[in-house]
Amino acid sequence: MVVRILIWSLFDSKTTIDELRDALPDLEPPSAWIWSEASERFGLVAFGDELPEAVGDAADLIGAEPAVYEEFDVLSL
Repeated sequence: MVVRILIWSLFDSKTTIDELRDALPDLEPPSAWIWSEASERFGLVAFGDELPEAVGDAADLIGAEPAVYEEFDVLSL
């Protein structure tokens, strides 16, 4: 299984975390939207072979591609 972590900076964006939370759909668990109001960052932790379609919606609302995009293989014990 693959997990991806995407993080956007909202510092220069006209979109707020509240607007993103209201506009973006819920994700299929265990994938989840993540945010830090203190650092003005918004992101996604996505599990599975494909990114959710809502990633494109988030990029459109923010007006930028993620500043951080990391992909990991999940270690099965």
